[in-house]
Amino acid sequence: MIPRAAKTQRRTRIQEEKEEKILEAALDVFSAYGFRGATIDQIADAAGMSKPNLLYYFRTKEAVHRTLLDRMLFTWLEPLRALDADGNPEQEIRSYIRRKLEMSRDFPRESRLFANEILQGAPHIEDELTGPLKTLVDEKALVIRAWIKAGKIAKCDPYHLIFSIWSTTQHYADFDVQVRAVLGDKAGEGRFEDAARHLEELFLRGLTVEKPSV
Repeated sequence: MIPRAAKTQRRTRIQEEKEEKILEAALDVFSAYGFRGATIDQIADAAGMSKPNLLYYFRTKEAVHRTLLDRMLFTWLEPLRALDADGNPEQEIRSYIRRKLEMSRDFPRESRLFANEILQGAPHIEDELTGPLKTLVDEKALVIRAWIKAGKIAKCDPYHLIFSIWSTTQHYADFDVQVRAVLGDKAGEGRFEDAARHLEELFLRGLTVEKPSV
């Protein structure tokens, strides 16, 4: 399903602005209430437009939701795509952790949108999870295995390493309220740098190859 306005041969600037306004409002609503709890009326109210006007651009709630998910998945996987097989493993993993934390900092609503979808059983993106996402993870798992085989990092399960980085970095978006409540006075923007240093130490120390004792 695509926006109605997108079907025209040439979309006007006003059409593009309206669609972006709807998507921005929908991101707030879906990230707060999930797909099942959100309504077109809520999205229209948040966008400051009438329901019929919104439905000109997007036929259904599903169309708005899927557009957001497609955008989010492309952006969300960029840090993993950037993992370079020819790079230094320590630097590549360090950069991956930091890019994932930056995304949690800069795109918390997108992270919660994805989390809500997964908690509901991924009814709208199962094909993406078992298709492009799995293909990408399989590709990067081979990269990590090659690093292990070359003795550049310690033996580990590549998939569970990737899962662990996902879960620890996205925690700072999905559980932001809890993080800030527990940190109290330390809950400023510096919490992301503190988290980055901690996670780098946690993962990289665990991946360090032990030198044989003399």
